[in-house]
Amino acid sequence: MTKSQVVVAYDFTKQADLALERAIDLACRDPHNVLHFLTVVDSQQTYETADRIREDLLVRLNALFSARAPGVELEFYPHARIGKPAAEILDLAKEVGADLVIVGSHDRGAVGRMLLGSVSTEVLHKALCPVLVARPKGYEDVQLEKVIAVETPVTMRPRAHRYSYNSGIAQLRPVDWPI
Repeated sequence: MTKSQVVVAYDFTKQADLALERAIDLACRDPHNVLHFLTVVDSQQTYETADRIREDLLVRLNALFSARAPGVELEFYPHARIGKPAAEILDLAKEVGADLVIVGSHDRGAVGRMLLGSVSTEVLHKALCPVLVARPKGYEDVQLEKVIAVETPVTMRPRAHRYSYNSGIAQLRPVDWPI
């Protein structure tokens, strides 16, 4: 069985925590996924800063995975890169042959996206694989009724509807034709 490569964008924000949570759920359900966690550092930072952030990410991931105790060995890699977030996410996805990319969403609104851009939107439109945008649940919980199958005897089926028309074409139709 081939392993699926999953790229997870993580920037230590509350919105990115949702993406991290979805990725951990996915990894615990299917250990055949290889997770690549990526943090992108501002281009004004040094390589030492990027390496320190990668180490912080590794510590956080180890703590999260050990707390979930999946009972299986999981394969994951922390990455830290310097550059523009969307470009680096897409580059890593290309390098590992990603089957899925998971990103968070800051929900800035139209004006915020226009001024600051949207990493999740750019990744969504340019990625060559499925993209999961992790957002907090906004729907209320709904209690659904359980649907059960009911066996009905063949004789209880309703008859098919028959329609009649006043046009000459419909009157030429034999009565036995089903509609």
